[in-house]
Parts: sequence; structure tokens; C-alpha cells
Amino acid sequence: MDVLAVSIFVFFFLLVTILGFAAARWRRADNLDNLDEWGLGGRGFGTFIAWFLIGGDLYTAYTFIAVPATLYAGSVVGFFAVPYTIVVYPIIFLFLPRLWSVSHRHGYVTPADFVQGRYDSKPLALAVAVTGILATMPYIALQLVGIEVVLQVMGIGVDEGSWLVGHLPLFVAFGVLAAYTYSSGLRAPALIAFVKDILIYTVIIVAVIYLPAQLGGWDAIFSAAQGSFDAFNTENADAIAAGEVGAKGSIPPAAAHWAYASLAFGSALALFMYPHSVTGVLSTRSRSVIRRNAALLPAYSFLLGLLALLGFVAIAAGVTVAGDPPNPQLAVPQLFENEFPSWFAGVAFAAIAIGALVPAAIMSIAAANLWTRNIYKAFINQDATPKQEASQAKIVSLVVKFGALVFVLALSKSFAINLQLLGGLWVLQTLPAIVLGLYTRWFHRWALFGGWAVGMGWGTWLAYGVSSPTQAHFGGPLVPFPGTETNVYIGVVALLANLVVTVVLTVVLRAMGVDEGTDQTQESDYRADAGDEGVEEELDLTAPAHG
Repeated sequence: MDVLAVSIFVFFFLLVTILGFAAARWRRADNLDNLDEWGLGGRGFGTFIAWFLIGGDLYTAYTFIAVPATLYAGSVVGFFAVPYTIVVYPIIFLFLPRLWSVSHRHGYVTPADFVQGRYDSKPLALAVAVTGILATMPYIALQLVGIEVVLQVMGIGVDEGSWLVGHLPLFVAFGVLAAYTYSSGLRAPALIAFVKDILIYTVIIVAVIYLPAQLGGWDAIFSAAQGSFDAFNTENADAIAAGEVGAKGSIPPAAAHWAYASLAFGSALALFMYPHSVTGVLSTRSRSVIRRNAALLPAYSFLLGLLALLGFVAIAAGVTVAGDPPNPQLAVPQLFENEFPSWFAGVAFAAIAIGALVPAAIMSIAAANLWTRNIYKAFINQDATPKQEASQAKIVSLVVKFGALVFVLALSKSFAINLQLLGGLWVLQTLPAIVLGLYTRWFHRWALFGGWAVGMGWGTWLAYGVSSPTQAHFGGPLVPFPGTETNVYIGVVALLANLVVTVVLTVVLRAMGVDEGTDQTQESDYRADAGDEGVEEELDLTAPAHG
């Protein structure tokens, strides 16, 4: 254990802990006993704060570990996260302002609130809420996995002689995260995101300048990576031909082009279906803030591209990782420990760990909002007061984090990763009800429910049937497109089935005259902005108290 690196790590962890609790007084409202304040930060964040918050929400600690790890492991689709985070912003530029407008006009806190108001269907809203919670849980678990990876490389929290001592640092991180989220709500990750993003940008920019200079430049790094992949493929030619192991490479072959493209596109469509993404967007003060962020957030995609290259840097630096089989997720933390001075390695480790705390907090708040509004209030206590809603959400945010901790401690890491991959598939099935619902009311509410059920069921079944050299089920995100041998992303296949069923059932149900429910929204709601009637700013940015 490097004492200096650990000391720097602890310093930054204590700093964000103090900020997390202090956030309850930042942009202070009369009280936090309602979901608008606790769960959406007063709906008053401007462009600057929202940029840090949404960026800190989407680009998680696990992203910063897993993306370069895929390149380090020689995955030919390792770069897919870069194009999908580029494609996603023009998409959200179109539909998220409409969701913001209708949500602020009607006081919607969750995407399921919108679905309930648009389609007058509690079952459909419940389906959207449950899907969001299911997709979010393993995502939170992976943030804790990211913290655990950093702790393992630092040499703390890995005492195999005592299970409790070995996991004590993770318990501490969990307890601190739970406490300040409970106390401060969405304001805590919004404030901590400043520290997280500054550290991340600093570490990555220094890394992509300093490390190549130490290793002979980028040409030498790319040559070393390609040489490593070629050597592996030559040594394992027979096993690759038999399908026992996968070939390594940096560029997808022609046979994988559709797999790469569909994975990137499907992931882009799914990204802002996640409840935590919508929570960050609904916390902003106007439609213009969303549009400006859609234009500015690609800066994170640039950062992600630089980060991904660290997988190749780790190969050129001769980084070896622990585990049987070796765990590529350790590659970047191990690279930092090997190549940087102790003090800067401590900064890098702190950046990754804090990068886990921000999204984990937002995700737990988003899941708690879904439970409170669309399960607790919709089915259990329909007369719940705003204070009761806030109390319920605070408690559920703790339960969600505890469930994520159980994922990490009781289940294998590969299982948590597989469930997160399923989460993307699942949350994509809510797209017809949410995104298409922002533009048209033509789809029948029961048709949307039927399409969702088919997409969820068939997609999960397809994923279960995928094997890999290391596991019999849930072995990857790709399957052959029906009737072909071309691999594509399972989520896209399931979404197409969802849409076909939805369209067919809509035609049938409309012909049968089945009740379509009452739409609580009107066209003008989707263009409303801050200052319009019924869309007043919840929090005056120029004042320290509630406006």
C-alpha cells in the first residue's frame, strides 16, 4: 500500500463527503420535503451546473474503467461507446425539450408520470417504472464495482483473512454515499460533480500527454497494441477457429460492422431512457438549458475517446493484471499506479472513485422517485402528501443502494455486468411509450403495453441464449438478426419486435373500439418554457432561497 497515494485519495474522499452534506444548504429551499426539491434539486439548474451534473451522471466510474479495459482486452467493438455518445446528443436535442416542457407544465417528476398522464394507464406507467428500477439497480452496483477495483489496486480493502475487514472501505463509501444523498437529495451529486469532473479532466489530459512521452509516442503505442493482438491471434489460431476464444483486434472486420453500428445506435437510444438521465434533465430550469447542454456535452465524448486509448497505452506499458482469468478492468488503475508518481496516482484513484459516487447518487434518487410516484402513490397511498412522498423517496434511496451493495458482495462481478447489459436492453423497450408519445397519441395504451411485454420477454430470452467462451448464458449483447447470420445488438432486435406488436395491436384495438383513455396533455404543453403560465421557475438562480 502506497501511503502517499492513499492519503491523497482519502483527502479528496473527505472533501466530497463534506460537500455532499453541505449541499443541503446550497441554493437552499424552504425545505426539502417534496420531490421537486429533494429529487429534482428545485428544477432550477442552469447550463453550467447541468453540464457537470448530466456529464457526471452519464460518464460513470465504470465507464472510465470498462471502456479502456475493452481495448486492453482486444475487443474489436471496444470503441463503440465513443460514437454512441456522439450520436446521442442530436437525438436528445430533439425530444428532451418536449419532455421537459410537458413535465414542468404538469409537475411530472418521472418519465412514468408522463406516460400516466399521456395514456391514462396505470399498468403502462407501472411497466415503465418497474423497468427503470430494474435497469438502474445493476448500474448502481457497477459504480461500487468501480470503487472496489480502485481499492484493490491501491492495496486496501482486500484482506482475504477477514471478509469484514476486506470490505470495510466499501462499506464506508456506501454509508457516506447513502447519508449525504438522504440528507441533500439531488443537490449533493450536483455539487460533487464539479470536483469529479475537474479531477477526471485533469487526470486524462495529463495521462494522454505524459504517458506517450514516456513510451515513445503514439506510433509506438499503437504498434505495440497491434503486435500484441497479432501475436495472440497467431498463438490461438486453432482455438479462435473453434470458437473457444475470440480474436483480438482494434478495427471490426466486415462481418462485425452491423454488430458495431447497431450496438452503438441502440445504446444511444437507450442512454436517455434511463431514469437517472431524465432526472438530470428535468432538474434544469428551461428548454434552452437542455439544448445548450446537448451542444456542449460532446466535450465528454472527446474525453472518452482519449480515455479509451489508455487501454492501448496499458498494453504498450506492459501492464499485467491480477485475476484468474486476468481482470482487464484493473488495467487503467494499474497503469496509473505503475507509471505515475504516488501523489498523482492518488489523484487519479480519487477521480475514479468520486466518479462512482456522483452517478450512484443520481441513480438511487431516480429509482426512488419512480417507486414513490408510480408505485407507492399510485397503488399504496394515493393521498400521500408531498412530505410523505419525500420521506418515502429518501428511505427507498437507501434500500436501492443497499441492494446494489448486495449485488457487489454476494454475486459475481460478471453477473452484475450481465444484468447491466440487460438493463440497456430493458430500458430501450420504454422508448415507444416515452419518446413516440411525445409526438403522437396514435398508439393505443394497451398496444404499447403489449409491445413492451414482447420486447422485454423476447429480448431477455435472446440474451439468455447467448453463450461465450467463459459462460453459458448472457454471454454478450449480440445475436444473429432473424433470418440472417448477421450479428446485431439484441436491444435493437427486441425494440423492432416491440414496435411491430405495438403498431399491429393499435390497429386491431382501434378497430374494436377499445377505450383509449383520456390524454391529460395538449399540444401547447410540449412547447411551454420557463416563464409561461404554469411553468414558473421553481428556484430563482439569483437568490439563495426559494423564489
